[in-house]
Amino acid sequence: MEKFQHVIRSVEELEQLAGKPRELVNQKIVASLDRHCRHFISLSPLVFVATSGADGSCDCSPRGDAPGFAYILDEHHLILPERPGNRRYDSLRNLLENPRIGLIFVIPGLEETLRVNGKACIVRDPDLMERMSAHGKTPAAGIAVEVEECYIHCAKAFKRSRLWQTDAWPEAESLPDPAAIIAAHAGKLRLSTEEVRASLAESYEKRLY
Repeated sequence: MEKFQHVIRSVEELEQLAGKPRELVNQKIVASLDRHCRHFISLSPLVFVATSGADGSCDCSPRGDAPGFAYILDEHHLILPERPGNRRYDSLRNLLENPRIGLIFVIPGLEETLRVNGKACIVRDPDLMERMSAHGKTPAAGIAVEVEECYIHCAKAFKRSRLWQTDAWPEAESLPDPAAIIAAHAGKLRLSTEEVRASLAESYEKRLY
C-alpha cells in the first residue's frame, strides 16, 4: 500500500514490535469440541462467520438464533443452519471455492469468546436439517464445519469497547439509520428512505425463518 510509509513485511518485524505469545496462549488450543466448547456453543445465540474466496477476497457475516442454534453433531463436526437472508450467499459462494472457515461464538454478557477454525461445506441432509427447524420452518441448507482447532479468545477487545456495559452505549437518537444508508448506497434505484425502511420491516416480519 503506497499510502503508508512504515509497513511491517515479515514475522521477524512483527515479533520485534509485539513480542512472542506466552506458552499458555500456544497450549490453550484444542483440536475438538470438548465439553467446555460444547457448553459454550450451547449458550451462544450469535456467531461471526469468516470465509474467503479463491481469489483471497474475504467476507465476515453474523449468524444468529436462539442459544444453541449451532447443531453439534459430534466432537469434530458442527452445523450452522442457513436461515433466510439477502440471497447474496457471500459465505456460501466463498465456501464453494475455498473450504476454510473461521468462527467466533459470542455469549451476551461474557467478554471472552470462543474461536473455532476448520473446513466447511454446504449440506442438505434432510434429517439434519429437520433437527435445526425453528418456528415451524426447516432450513434448506446448512454450513457443516469440520473442526480443526478451538480456543478461548481473551476479553481485551470487549473490555476496551465496553460492549456489554449499557452506560457506554450511544444514545438511541444518535444511532445510524440503516434504511437511510441503504437508500444512499443504492442510489441508482432511486428508493426513498421510507421505502427501504418498509422493505426491511416486511422482511424482518415475514421472512425471518
